[in-house]
Amino acid sequence: MQLMGAEIVIRCLQEEGVEHVFGYPGGAVLHIYDELFKQNKVKHVLTRHEQGAVHAADGYARSSGKVGVALVTSGPGVTNAVTGIATAYTDSIPLVIITGQVPTHAIGEDAFQECDTVGITRPCVKHNFLVRNAEDIAATMKKAFYIAATGRPGPVVVDIPKDVTANKTEYAYPATVSMRSYSPVTKGHPGQIKKAIQLLAAAQRPMIYTGGGVILGDAAPELTELVKKLGFPCTNTLMGLGGYPATDKQFVGMLGMHGTYEANLAMQNCDVLFAIGARFDDRVIGNPKHFFDPKRTIIHVDVDPSSISKRVKVDVPIVGNVCDVLKEFNKQLDAGKTHMDAAALKSWWAQIEDWRGRDCLKYDRASAIIKPQFVVQKLYEITKGDAIVTSDVGQHQMWAAQFYKFVKPRRWINSGGLGTMGFGLPAAMGAQMANPKATVACVTGEASIQMCIQELSTCRQYKLPIKLVNLNNRYMGMVRQWQEFFHGNRYAESYMDALPDFVKLAEAYGHVGMRVDKPADVEGALKEAFSRKKDLVFIDFITDQTENVYPMVPGGKGLSEMILV
Repeated sequence: MQLMGAEIVIRCLQEEGVEHVFGYPGGAVLHIYDELFKQNKVKHVLTRHEQGAVHAADGYARSSGKVGVALVTSGPGVTNAVTGIATAYTDSIPLVIITGQVPTHAIGEDAFQECDTVGITRPCVKHNFLVRNAEDIAATMKKAFYIAATGRPGPVVVDIPKDVTANKTEYAYPATVSMRSYSPVTKGHPGQIKKAIQLLAAAQRPMIYTGGGVILGDAAPELTELVKKLGFPCTNTLMGLGGYPATDKQFVGMLGMHGTYEANLAMQNCDVLFAIGARFDDRVIGNPKHFFDPKRTIIHVDVDPSSISKRVKVDVPIVGNVCDVLKEFNKQLDAGKTHMDAAALKSWWAQIEDWRGRDCLKYDRASAIIKPQFVVQKLYEITKGDAIVTSDVGQHQMWAAQFYKFVKPRRWINSGGLGTMGFGLPAAMGAQMANPKATVACVTGEASIQMCIQELSTCRQYKLPIKLVNLNNRYMGMVRQWQEFFHGNRYAESYMDALPDFVKLAEAYGHVGMRVDKPADVEGALKEAFSRKKDLVFIDFITDQTENVYPMVPGGKGLSEMILV
């Protein structure tokens, strides 16, 4: 049976079980849009900007565990999408981005809306393809979904010229895919696992450090079982929150630049470190030279061998899918031949509890001005910790990470590696599409929300009942904080003057707007917002302009060099 290339693209999406495609039409993809129109299995979500489309696909993927799909046109459609693609790449999110391209005969001729999509996206994708023949579409799409979802996940771009989508060819979707140059390892080396367990058993001051790999690998149950078996302290990175229940006594909080005092000092002073699905990035361990004083033995589990010993040298590398590796750890521990040093562990926990006693997240709860931490705490209480929470990037992101206690994976969705302002709202749209019955909240700031605020129109069209929690301090808060600490209080261009009336703006888009400027009104406003099950509610909280995120490890410093007040 011969089909047009565009119809083959849609058939491939159907074969992969794709439910939603987020996109924005343009000339180079009109054949594909025409075929989308002719069927009803794959639903298209029209965003108001290509960046919003990719962020929405990203939020869909993070919250569901499925591959997110975006569809954009050539030229400016592609370049608008690059920020979203790079965001997904740095956080290892599985996406397939289908991009239109000018006809094959016009490639390289500076044609209207032409850009070198493969060249532009090469540094920020797991892989990309330029499909020059209609007969290659099906096999390429199969490869794209396989590459995006396996090993260390990531975005894959499939660039298809307009004439290729119009040409006809025989259609057959491959049942399997095999690539000689790509064969991800899943099982960890049993000898390395045995060696790691011996080191853990002999540890005097052990520490379990986990990252986004636990979430992406669906390994939260296995991690929780392991931590309980060992009795060790556990910390999560920003991307790993929810991988281990934040309400459990063995959880010492998030670590890193804005991590807790107890998590950072436990990380710095442990003698055996068990790193799982994490990459030792600069915001987590600070200066690597400082991190190795004192020295420690490091066990590192990761699906990506290139992440092991990249920033810090490890002693026991274990390459494999986190879930499979942790299952093997638990199996060997269940064999009953391993015994931890109970006395040493008791002493270590006593030290950690002493650090915990510093109460590093305290703030002025009697303030007459709304404290942003208070808003997040009330958000947690009112949603009973059961919401999907997205965020933009800045102070509000850190307060959400510190004060909302995530107990399940895929509930915390934010841009960690790239730090993309404007991510929160479209990501919330994708999460709501993937989880239509879930409570979805976006914690944002008055600067970030304006980056993709046009997506309020998308929310109106698709009736998405997201709750926007705007912590409005009239500053680019994290920029102002750094200017206060390191630039002599010179607030160069960080004050947000001429802000819109967010209540009226929300209403102009057909939503509900609320303004709250008194601490006594915070709880009532949140309760009212979440009682409106069918409405998007934009709550503009006027917060303390001077509040900073503590603790803070200054750039280039070590984990023990925290600013606490």
